[in-house]
Amino acid sequence: QVQLVESGGGLVQPGGSLRLSCAASGIMFSVHAMGWYRQAPGNQRELVAAISSGGSTDYTDSVKGRFTISRDNAKNTVYLQMNSLKPEDTAVYYCNGRYAPMRWGQGTQVTVSS
Repeated sequence: QVQLVESGGGLVQPGGSLRLSCAASGIMFSVHAMGWYRQAPGNQRELVAAISSGGSTDYTDSVKGRFTISRDNAKNTVYLQMNSLKPEDTAVYYCNGRYAPMRWGQGTQVTVSS
């Protein structure tokens, strides 16, 4: 059974940093392109960063230069390093397959506020 478990969210001041983790189980993790998505209240879920099975990365324009996605295939884990956080980054963050959607996890709340 596929399971995605996100962690690392919290409350941070503008300009601060957080590192999110997503542990995957029940899949052959290394062959999957993975993505980090976020959903703010009243908004649709959006893809903010993605990483291919080979390590190539892609970002939505609003986070380029601030967020870094990475993966550790030995740990079946994908990470999102978020720097220079802004209030508009406030959302629930989820990981999932980039091209092969899986059951969504519970997400992790990120709140950027002073």
